[in-house]
Amino acid sequence: MEYGIFGIFVLIADIYAIVQTMTSRASALAKVVWTLVVLILPVLGFIAWLVAGPRNARAAL
Repeated sequence: MEYGIFGIFVLIADIYAIVQTMTSRASALAKVVWTLVVLILPVLGFIAWLVAGPRNARAAL
């Protein structure tokens, strides 16, 4: 059960990243690529998304 809580946290973080990517103003190709990165590499993909993922217009202001 040591990894169960970590797994739940990663799942929630990945779902959040995918939802935020889908609702961003990024192109369709960028959305697909970021979604695949997060799904294929859950932990590293989420960290990469946090650093370089698509941003909403309001966040850039």
